[in-house]
This record gives sequence, C-alpha cells and structure tokens, in this order.
Amino acid sequence: MKREQPKRRIGLARAFSKLGYCSRSQAAELIRAGRVRLNGSVRCDPEEPVHVGQDRIVLDGAAITPQKKMYLMLNKPRGLVTTASDEKGRETVYAALEKSREALPWVAPVGRLDKASEGLLLLTNDSEWGASIAAPGAHLEKTYHVQVGSVAGEELAAAMVSGVRTEDGEFLRVGRARLLRAGEKNCWLAITLDEGKNRQIRRMLAALGVEVLRLVRVAIGPVHLGTLAKGAYRRLSAEEKLALDRTMAESGPRTSDFRPRPFSPRRQ
Repeated sequence: MKREQPKRRIGLARAFSKLGYCSRSQAAELIRAGRVRLNGSVRCDPEEPVHVGQDRIVLDGAAITPQKKMYLMLNKPRGLVTTASDEKGRETVYAALEKSREALPWVAPVGRLDKASEGLLLLTNDSEWGASIAAPGAHLEKTYHVQVGSVAGEELAAAMVSGVRTEDGEFLRVGRARLLRAGEKNCWLAITLDEGKNRQIRRMLAALGVEVLRLVRVAIGPVHLGTLAKGAYRRLSAEEKLALDRTMAESGPRTSDFRPRPFSPRRQ
C-alpha cells in the first residue's frame, strides 16, 4: 500500500493568502502586530512554518478557516491603479468594488493593468489559481483594443508582429495584430499577447514613434469583457472558469497573422 506523503509546510503569512483571507503582506502586518496565534501561542514571524488544514490559526480570537473561492471580472476604468493601497494616495481598483456596497471577501488582482489602461481585470481570493493565470510562462492570450495616433494601421500591426527593439534594448513582439477600424487621424488595432511583458504594447509603440491614445483589454483567454459597464464587476460563470482552466492546460505557442514588413508612422 502506497504511503501518503506528508503535506509541505508553508509560511504563516502565505497560509492566510492560501486560505483566501487576505494578502501575504497584509497577513505579515497582522502577525508582526502580535494579533495571530498558532496552535494557541502568539507568533510574530510571518515565515513561521505551518501545516494548512492541520494547524489552528487564530486572528484576534477568531479561527481562520478556508474562504469560499471567488472569481470576479472588473471593467477597470482609466485612472485607477491596480494595487491594494497606493503610497501616493491614488484611487485603486478596490474603489470600483466598494461602490457596489456588496460585502465581498478579500480578493486580489490577477496581474496588472497600468493606471492609464482600461478593461478586463480578474480578481480572486484563490491565490494559487491567480498566480497560475498571471504567470508569464502560462502563455495565456490577452487581447487588447488599442487606439493609436497613426493611420498606418496594417503596417503598424505587421511591424509589431515582426518584432520591435525598445528604447531599453529589449526585443519584443506580439502574437497577433490586425486593424480594427481607421479614421482620418488615428486608428484602432486588435493586439494579442501570449506572454506579456511590463507595459509591452506601450513600449513597443513608443519605439515605433506612435502615440497610444487608449488601451483597453477586452479578453483574457476565452473570457471576454463583453458589455460589462465601465467600473462594474461581476462573478465569472462556472463555464468561464472552466474554459480558463482548460485553456491553461492546453495553451501552447501561437502563430502570427502577418508577414514582416517595414513600418513608418503616418499622421495627419
């Protein structure tokens, strides 16, 4: 008979996050403040080893138990920062959640959208699932609609698929890109990344001498923003959650839609 392997111990602060109660940084503050007991004794070290599910963790006299898993999508407005608290006092994505006045458990953003960007942002208290979705190696496609100050839409899309050397010397390329619509002075592109780097689209367009007017994330894998109002949120459906999980399991290399060709920005 195969012997069951003992569960690996993790740090006390990480246990709070794993149980869906709060973030590791928030837990560390509670622990250092002497508010947490482990098996009856006060512990002030956030890295104190813990067996989740076996050891008893108590905060201010109340036992910490696994929280119900929650998976949300938010249509993030421009101007909000993707963090729990901001040292500059800027409004965060949690302000959008608080407007509903619904009593939500702690949830954390899955990845980031910068302050000037808009659109689909996932939030969850399932820290392991969130980390797997956000991991660069997951190759989970993310699609953006980007308004740029150039009318050379198809040429620009082709250049981004071919690859761009950014100002700091990094070579970046997108998975797919196409022209959505064009006006007299600007156009909209649909751009898909399968391994997004920090501010990748903005850095690539800056290197090409093109101004970003708006950047909206419209899809993460098979989950689409749809008609969700700006600043509103909703729970992922069971089907959306399952589709994300399946996509994560099946994700692989992506091919581009365009052949390499040179790009010169044109503005009117």
